[in-house]
This record gives sequence, structure tokens and C-alpha cells, in this order.
Amino acid sequence: MSAAGSPLFPGDGPARGPVRPSGLLDVLGMASIVLDARGRIVLWSPRAEELFGYSAREALGRYAARVMVDEHHLDLVAKLFADVMETGRSWAGAFPIRRKDGRTRLVEFRNMRLLDDRGDVYALGLAADRSTVRRLERDVALSTRVIEQSPIGQAVLDTDLRYVSVNPALERIDGRTAGEHFGRTVREVLPRLAPALEDAARGVLETGRPVLDLPATGRTPADPGAEHAWSVSLHRLEDSLETVLGLAVSVVDVTEQYRAGLEAEAARRRLAVVADASARIGTTLELDRTARELADVAVPELADVAAVDLLEAVVQGRRSSLGPAEPAVIRALAVAARAAPEALRAADPPGQVTRYGPERLVTECVRTGRPVMVRRVREADLPRIARDAHAVELLRRAGVHSYLAVPLIARGEVLGALDLKRTGNALPFGEDDLLLARELAGRAAVQIDNARWYRHARDAALTLQRSLLPSHPAVTGGLEVASRYQPAETTSEVGGDWFDVIPLAAEKTALVVGDVMGSGIAAAASMGQLRTASNTLAALDLDPALLLEHLDRTTAGLDQAIATCVYAVHDPHARQCRIANAGHLPPVRVRPGRAPELLDLPTGVPLGVGGVSFSSTTVELAPGDRLILYTDGLVETRRQSLDERLAILLSLLQGPDRPLEEVCDLLLRTLHEPENADDVALLIARATSPA
Repeated sequence: MSAAGSPLFPGDGPARGPVRPSGLLDVLGMASIVLDARGRIVLWSPRAEELFGYSAREALGRYAARVMVDEHHLDLVAKLFADVMETGRSWAGAFPIRRKDGRTRLVEFRNMRLLDDRGDVYALGLAADRSTVRRLERDVALSTRVIEQSPIGQAVLDTDLRYVSVNPALERIDGRTAGEHFGRTVREVLPRLAPALEDAARGVLETGRPVLDLPATGRTPADPGAEHAWSVSLHRLEDSLETVLGLAVSVVDVTEQYRAGLEAEAARRRLAVVADASARIGTTLELDRTARELADVAVPELADVAAVDLLEAVVQGRRSSLGPAEPAVIRALAVAARAAPEALRAADPPGQVTRYGPERLVTECVRTGRPVMVRRVREADLPRIARDAHAVELLRRAGVHSYLAVPLIARGEVLGALDLKRTGNALPFGEDDLLLARELAGRAAVQIDNARWYRHARDAALTLQRSLLPSHPAVTGGLEVASRYQPAETTSEVGGDWFDVIPLAAEKTALVVGDVMGSGIAAAASMGQLRTASNTLAALDLDPALLLEHLDRTTAGLDQAIATCVYAVHDPHARQCRIANAGHLPPVRVRPGRAPELLDLPTGVPLGVGGVSFSSTTVELAPGDRLILYTDGLVETRRQSLDERLAILLSLLQGPDRPLEEVCDLLLRTLHEPENADDVALLIARATSPA
């Protein structure tokens, strides 16, 4: 292990006061002996007493050779002593000594000549038990070899947290030589990793409690282009006298495990985002809402700014294919952002249709049907991302540094693109992000495709339904009339609700509201036939009950059709209405100065049941009175009973008289709930004085 040996280190410099002793000499048991020029013992240390077994009183003044060695070694010892005293050369080596108790032991000696201020010559001998010295040498050699060959980076820091030794493994980890470590602090060698490590190191120095497996991540000169992870352990070093020497630092490279953990966490996050997307995207068949749900899932899980764009041809229900130099006409459906207002302003607002040039990255994405990723956005990339020069400046100020566009593909057709940007997220888009974006785009594209076909089907159904409904005059001979038809929000199929206003002779007016059970083309066809039949029968000026009996027979002849219907004939001169009901909800009459009321009529059975007669009821309808006819889609709901809903209807009709058109809007706005799967027909008539 390379160690510092320079006085540059505070621990090796000159002491400015008393310094606690080292315990190493105590471990060696170093004995000190001083001889005069004739070889007599003049100084005898306590350690010498322990090593040789003679007390100072017994040894002082005697010839050393007689005390310390066996007789047959006397000549050799005399020669070695004379050589040291005459030449001044020191002698070191191991020599057998004889203890007072007669035992012999091998002792390591260091002998040298001394000269005092009067010119007298002495000999100094330093002695230690050879087995103790060898044991320490083996321990040091073993530690040195293990540390130098260890794959774990190891270092020793002094109490000022400066490097005093490092092993080759740490040199490789840090990317710096041992010389570049010595005398420097962790902050000077690895400034990015220093704060957390220094705090932990000071805590270990103060408390003595080791820190094990402290995680650290960052980049070093050894591999500046990649993030690495380490597990760091810190131990306080003390000598046998409990003097704090510094810290032992162990550094294990755990980058592989760290990256595996990141990959596992990324996979877990992808699964969580995908699960969240499955629950949040496609909650309705509304195209714009589905696009917003996709954008909301992408932010902030995947990007700081997300936009969902569809090809305008796709929105219109046509297939689209782009040539290499052909621009793309794209409709922005949704945009979402997190803490990036300038990037949000740079995006096309939802609903806007824009022509994107062939050089635009989103055009490339929808033309090729492949993702386009710019990991690190440069200045030259911004014009290919932004719609114009102003948007380029906004994206520059927002700090857009990474870009990703993923195609929305459903049933083999490219619908548009999911456009993603990062500003606050410091990491650029990577392969994991691309994988997640493609998964989100793939799932959402199917929902978006369903929503756009639902829109086309619903628009076609609504067009068909409205073509089957009548256009009636606002004022007849004795009535002012307003009507509404509201299609169901949650189904694309046409319904069977209808209404009719039929002028009759003598300024009479027939009012009809009906509901063919079911939906789809069959219900619409049945509704069309019943409306035609009711118009034909009304011209015969039949009593309402008789007319319903004829309609009942007509309905029975239709394919499995059942319908409810209210038929009323208003006579302005008699100021009356004759009404018959075939299983329908009762009309409401509103008279000035009185509470609104449900008309008490014989309910009858639905048309198509057959074999049951109907009855007519005459009710007064003076000028100013109103009659409200409606289908069950207006008042029925799963959350409240029918009685509660009818009570709400009556409460809405209370108060001062208002324009009929306004009343229609109020009832639909308040009563018809978006989740209702039934359509609504509403007809309101106010009696007027005959012309």
C-alpha cells in the first residue's frame, strides 16, 4: 500500500507541543543498554530487566558480555564491540543471549557508538525479542500484500481527512495516482463526492462508531462519462494507547448492482405507469378527453411537456400517407406541462390545425411511423421542434434539452404522434423512456382510434336522427311551441324518441311525443313509420284514444317494436286539450299563479302490446297555460328515483313565466345528465288566443 512519507503532512511535521506516544515500541518491548569504552554497563532500562532477567542493581558496573551472552560467544562479542567502538560503524542483527535464569533466546540488536560532550565514547544497544519482531514483520507484510492485491479500494486518512496511503485498487477507482492523493483531502481529489463522505468521516472520528456500506454515486476521472456507484465503509484507527491516528476507508465498486437496481426500478415504474394509463386513458369515447388523458399520464411521469397531435385527415375519417417532401396537416388535441409555462406557450393550442413542414421532427415521426429521439437538444435542433421562430425562443428560454416523438399507431394506421420534451428533468431521454413512451402510445392509440370512430358514427347517427325529426312552426293557430332533441352522450346509435306538431282544421293543433324502445337503425325505422302513421291519422281528426288504437295496430305489425306515446289535440276556441296516453310519462301543465302539476291521465299500455283500449281525457288549457311533453330520458337516472326526478322537474317549472326556448334549455341543462345512455325529446306548448 503506497504511503506518504513527506513532512508535508500535518501528522509528520514538527510538533508544537507534547504529543502522545506511540504504542508500537511498547509492543516491541524495546530494551535500552549503554556501555562505557571498556564494555561495562552504565545504563540499564526497565525493558532490559524484563528481557535479560537482571535488575539494574545487578547489571550496572558489570561487563556486558559476562551478563548478556554465553561464555563461548565472548570472543565474538568482544570483536563486534571493538569494531563498533573503533570504526564507529553501527551493527544490526540477531544474536542469542543468556538470561539470568539460564535460558537463551534470540534477540534483535541495533548497536551504535555514542560520543558525549567531553569526548568520552560509549556504546548504545537497542534490543527486542526476535520472535516479537518477526511476528510484527509478518503482520505488516501480510497486511501490505492483502491491501495491495485487494480488489477493494482502501485508503488511510489522517485526522485532517488527508490521504496518507492508498492501494492500487483505489488508484484505479479514482483515476488518480497515489502521489495525486497524498496530502490532499477528499474534497480536493473527488469534489463531487466530498460533502456526504466528509460528514460521515468526521462523525466516525468523533464517535468511533464505524459507518458501513455508505452509498455514494458520481463520476470520477477514471470514467468521467458514466455514473458509478460505490459502497464506502469508514473505521477509526487507534494505537494501543487509544490515540486516534485517522480513518481506514474501504471503497467497493457496486456499479453493476446499482445499475441492475435502477433497471429494476425503471421496470417497476414502467409497469406502474402502464397500469395507471390503463385506468386513466379511454374512460370515455370522447376524442379530446382521451387525448388529454394521455397527455396527463405522460406528465410528469415521462416528460415535462407533452402534446398529443393527430393528422387532420385521420380526424376527418380518411387515411393519410405522406411523401418524403410532403408537409403534414396536424390538429393539436391536447397539451400538458409541469412547471414549464414558456414551453407550454410554444406548443400548438388544442383545436388548432397547423401545416408542419417536412423538416419538422414530428412530420418525420408520422411519415415513417417510427420514433424520433434527440437525446441532447442543440441549438440547431430547436427549429425542427418548434413551430416558428418565436416558439424557438420560448423553448430556448424554457431550457428544453431532450426531445422524443412517438407515433400513435392503431390497426396498422398512423394516427398522429405523442410529442414529449424535457426541461426540468436533468436526465435526457433514454431507451427505457422510449420503451415506456411506445407502450403508452400503443395503448392510447387504440383508445383514440375508438374515440374518433365513435365521433364519426355518432355524428352520422345524429344527422340521421335529426333528419327524421320534424321542423315545425313556432306558432300555430292557438299555440306557441318550442322543442328540443338531445342525443344520448354515451352511445353512437340513433334512438327512437320523436315529437311532432301537426296543424289541424279549425285552428286545432295535435302534439305528439313518443319513444320507441331500443336503439339503432331498427328503432329509428320504427320511429319513422309511427311518425308517418300518426301524421296520416291526425288528418282524419280522430279522437286521441281512437288514434292510439290505430297506432297500436300499426306498431304490432312492425318487427318486435314497442313504443310509448302521448297524443294531445288542442282546441283554442274551447280552451281545452283532449289527451290520450299509451304507457308514457304524464305531461305537465303549468297555469299562471298555480303550482305546476302532473296531469292525472289513464296511463294505458305501450303501443304494440295489443288488445287493450285507450281512453281520452279533456283538460283545460287557457291562453297563457303551458303543456310540457317529454320522454323518459329527461328524468330517469340510476341515482335517484323517478318520483324525485319528477319533483325536480316541477320545481324547475315554477316561478315567473319565461320564454319557451329558455325553459327548454333550462330543463335539458339541469336534468339531462352526461352519463345518461338515453336520448331526449322535449316539447313545450303555450296556449294563445286564436287569431
